[in-house]
Amino acid sequence: MTDADEQPRWGACRPLRRDAELNRVRIIEAAREVFAARGLAATLDDVAHHAGVGIGTVYRRFPTKEALVEAALEDRLAEFAGAAEAALRAPTGWDGLTAFLRIVAEMHAADRGLRDVALGAGFGLRHHERIGERMEPLVHQLVERARTEGSLRPDVTAEDLPPLLMMISELAHHSHQVRPDLYGRYLQLLIDGLRCSPTAGDLGRPLTRDDVDALAQHWLPSIEPRRS
Repeated sequence: MTDADEQPRWGACRPLRRDAELNRVRIIEAAREVFAARGLAATLDDVAHHAGVGIGTVYRRFPTKEALVEAALEDRLAEFAGAAEAALRAPTGWDGLTAFLRIVAEMHAADRGLRDVALGAGFGLRHHERIGERMEPLVHQLVERARTEGSLRPDVTAEDLPPLLMMISELAHHSHQVRPDLYGRYLQLLIDGLRCSPTAGDLGRPLTRDDVDALAQHWLPSIEPRRS
């Protein structure tokens, strides 16, 4: 076989590689949009339809839903750690904690899939677990700093934040068609309730990490459907 015979075959391979990469990018972008709108309840079929490709093409690039969620939300999840780190540099503990809550609530309101993963429905995602390991001590520092300075009521713990964000994000998604900014009103009410006050009522037994995980599993959709 001559060089001339081989050249067309080599040339024919290159467009296939480019097409494969373009399909991968198209699928990831479609997944970001679909998960943002529908959360983790969306299926790979939904993503394939939105991307304009066959379901087989999606599975060739991403053999599991977990793999696609990882690729679609990796950068967005990393923003959480950045938000917490920035909040720790705020002038006061209260400023840092409330700024963090506002930023995260806004991100959750804009992206339902991000909310589902960040608040615990992404169990088993390797990147999510790494972000969680990075985030957990940062959030504890935010809460402890505000509590130590006396601005945060002393019976609030870091484990209280995920349920509060679940409530706000749930309202945000149900009220989006009526009034997209409505969640901000109730976020402010919750923030005011976090302030240290001599008239604050008893919150009862504090949550444990296991309580938070169980709540997320019952409240938020999982990547894989739950068995009854």
